[in-house]
Amino acid sequence: MFGGVLSVPVNNPHLRKSGSRVIIANLGENDLKSGASMLLGTFAKLRSPVFLRSLKVALYIAGLYVCGKIGWESVMKMGIDTRELFFYETFLYYNPLLLITVMVWLWGVNLWVFSRSGVDYAAIFYLGPDHLSHKEIWKCARWMTTIILTSMTAYLYLYSHGDVSLAAFQPVVLYFSAVIILIIPFNIFYMPSRYYLLWTFWRILFPVQTVTFSDFFLADILTSMSKVLSDLERSVCRMVHRQVATIAWFEADSVCGSHSAAIPLVLVLPYLFRLFQCIRQYKDSKDIANIWNAGKYLTAVPVIFLSALKYFIDADTWTYSIQPAWILFGLANTFFSFFWDVLRDWDLSVFTRIFKFTRPNLCSHLLYGRRWVYVWVIGSNLVLRWTWTYKLSAHLRHNYITVFIITLLEIYRRFQWAFFRIENVWHKINNPKRTSHQSNPISLPNDNSSDQEKLLAQSHSLGV
Repeated sequence: MFGGVLSVPVNNPHLRKSGSRVIIANLGENDLKSGASMLLGTFAKLRSPVFLRSLKVALYIAGLYVCGKIGWESVMKMGIDTRELFFYETFLYYNPLLLITVMVWLWGVNLWVFSRSGVDYAAIFYLGPDHLSHKEIWKCARWMTTIILTSMTAYLYLYSHGDVSLAAFQPVVLYFSAVIILIIPFNIFYMPSRYYLLWTFWRILFPVQTVTFSDFFLADILTSMSKVLSDLERSVCRMVHRQVATIAWFEADSVCGSHSAAIPLVLVLPYLFRLFQCIRQYKDSKDIANIWNAGKYLTAVPVIFLSALKYFIDADTWTYSIQPAWILFGLANTFFSFFWDVLRDWDLSVFTRIFKFTRPNLCSHLLYGRRWVYVWVIGSNLVLRWTWTYKLSAHLRHNYITVFIITLLEIYRRFQWAFFRIENVWHKINNPKRTSHQSNPISLPNDNSSDQEKLLAQSHSLGV
């Protein structure tokens, strides 16, 4: 019955013109196994990592497209008079969270490069064995992006369709959920990493203990996120005073308005945190370099407060009395910060590591090894240092698109700064008796020797 010879007429209309031939229909056990193998192979391909990853990427991009389309149509549905004001308010609610998400994405890139180049960032930051890898960081960033954009789309859609009270509920739920996830005392959502972050924040707020590398590294990042912190303060202020989905906050005399005294206070806080850390480091190490570093952050304080005075004095007084001082302090802070980045944080000698550059220390096969990389990093750092100081100018406060772009560029500057900052620390840990431009470092031994522990402790306490 199965496997017999089947003769087919040549003139059969359902056959191709292949002449007279005999077709063997072998439907035995081997063919059944072959068919099952083909089905299993197809199923395995559907479950392969490459296919699943491609499917996730496609669904993610499709979700972003749907959110963008619904959000744009919702904005265009509003009247011309209220469209710009409401879009500005929406921007201020979700802009800081999106910028934080961008920083998380870029931090994942930092960790990916470190893991590929052999830099033990876990030892530098004193992380436990359950610390997050770059893949887990990207997973967190992916969820953050999805949730924030979904909330923003719902906010725009509900407001444009008249559900104002329900629309006002969206950012409140988002902010409240973020705080709960961060402090929830259950072993979910990477609890050790969350608590490590919270503990580091606590040490930054109250630098009464020895300042570790993770303390001032995160505090330096906060100086680049000062505008983000200011927008977070304004968002929370509007939520507390029930001004969400209104334009009352836009008035100058409003408690959450553009003339609020809390704006310069929040902007200056990260710089004060670093200032106190430098003082504490000088107390512990007696290294005069920490006093110079404190002066760098001290020059940022008058830049912020002098800029805020423009809202409270007349135009002539600002132009002829305050603005020259603001420019002077701005230039001082820019060049002071720039030279500190190059000569101290990165430990780059302009003459030996750039123009006479021969061989890098680490990561040469991924990022370094070419002179133009260093020229680009130093040049872009100078330009972006100045634009970040210029952003604090009072007349840019309502140009939210410009401020957003400048803040995004500052986040990028901090992202590339982190590569060389951590490389410098890792090089000093591996080569305590060598200069920065000498040959490649010797890797740390696998065992936790006392010399290695002392060196790590010294690097943490002195802020290498």
